[in-house]
Amino acid sequence: MISKTMLPKELSSKTALAPMAGITDYVLRTLVRRFSPGCLLTTEMISSEFLAQNRDSGVICKRDPDHSPIAYQISGHKPHLIEAAAKRLAPMADIIDINMGCPVNKVVRGQDGCALMRTPELAAALVQAACTGAPHLPVSVKFRLGYTADEMNFVEFGQKMQDAGAQFITLHGRTRAQMYSGKADWALIRRLKENVDVPVFANGDVADIDSAIKCLELSGANGVAIGRGALGDPTLPHRIAHYLNTGEKLAPPGLQEKIQLLKTHLDEEIALRGQDAGIKFTRKFYPYYISGVKGASNLRAQLVTEDNYDKIIELLNSRS
Repeated sequence: MISKTMLPKELSSKTALAPMAGITDYVLRTLVRRFSPGCLLTTEMISSEFLAQNRDSGVICKRDPDHSPIAYQISGHKPHLIEAAAKRLAPMADIIDINMGCPVNKVVRGQDGCALMRTPELAAALVQAACTGAPHLPVSVKFRLGYTADEMNFVEFGQKMQDAGAQFITLHGRTRAQMYSGKADWALIRRLKENVDVPVFANGDVADIDSAIKCLELSGANGVAIGRGALGDPTLPHRIAHYLNTGEKLAPPGLQEKIQLLKTHLDEEIALRGQDAGIKFTRKFYPYYISGVKGASNLRAQLVTEDNYDKIIELLNSRS
């Protein structure tokens, strides 16, 4: 477990799996961990209200002993609920992370996610609440450059989060208005890095080893948080960390390896959720794993409408 005497800056890896709602579930985290023993895993966003109500969180919070180091990410805008959620997660988590960057409409309309960048005093109170709920754990925050291009308050916001008790920051190099369009501005992240004392990880558009190198050069960050780049390639965090440690570029998985990884992913989602739900949940990952396969668009069209496990495996075997 990471404690107050073992802060995130002392993690063995400069890579993290960025939180993605409905994506970074137990199965994906487990796959990443098999290749990367040091990568900081992060759960998908979990509602603090959901946790505070003591509702069943078995699937969304599930972890294995070897998942450490792992951050549990929570969302919300009510300090007492954030405190209760942090307290509930403390036995499982190594870090409590607060989402202050999600740009999705239904999240920001509820005053959560990136909406908190417009209410920095409230955001600071949330950090303090999480520190109270899990006093033996580091608290981290993930946010964006600002709500709009005219409201880029990420430096001042980061300083306030640090003053409130945050010991680790992940900064996505886009504004909320950009959503996921355009390019992440890695160079701007350097401004935050130079004005806070806590570790900063850069997030946004890290899709391979070369982009990770460029991101670190421009941002000066302590590490990179990898989001969509890890979809279809759970080896990416390890390959980036290996290069940063050794200077050696390991090759990405070939098409046959990716097909095998997809089969494993499918099987483990089924084991977690049951066959029908597991097959439906895995559909979102198909395009990433089969990218580069001859006739990928046609194969994807067949896979996303197929509910029969044996036929899915037959389709995948025909391309491997």
